[in-house]
Amino acid sequence: MKPAHSANEPSNAPLSEEGWSEVTRGERFTIRTTSAETNGAFTMLEIVAEPRNGVPMHVHENEEEHFIVLEGTAHMANGERRVDVVAGSSITVGKGVPHAWCNLSNIPLRMLVVFTPGGIEELFRQTPLLNDGDKVALANKYGTRITGPALFDDLHTIYSPRP
Repeated sequence: MKPAHSANEPSNAPLSEEGWSEVTRGERFTIRTTSAETNGAFTMLEIVAEPRNGVPMHVHENEEEHFIVLEGTAHMANGERRVDVVAGSSITVGKGVPHAWCNLSNIPLRMLVVFTPGGIEELFRQTPLLNDGDKVALANKYGTRITGPALFDDLHTIYSPRP
């Protein structure tokens, strides 16, 4: 099993270490725990998002998604509810519930995201390699449907052009 992120590691640790991928400019992730390591029980990612990054509204047909905010604040839509999830807090999004998150602050957002059951990590492995239209088709293949835009117009998302 891969070593977990050390609590003693400084929060400004470089993101160029092996295993980090960029989804959009300013949003990186690494797969901390694969479903193979948990016999399918869960998949865990670590995500670091710079200010004004986020994801469009979407649903997961197969998984619940648990967000544990380690640093910063995640602005979340969970169904019809909007909430700010601060460092040290968590929120769970049920399977099939429309949701989105973004970083509205001026500091990076760092969070662990746990999907139960596991198995969605292949979507994350392949997404950084594709162009926008292919990303939507790939998401659909893994039971993730984009259901709307990002929470705010001026966010960097999977639809933002690459520099």
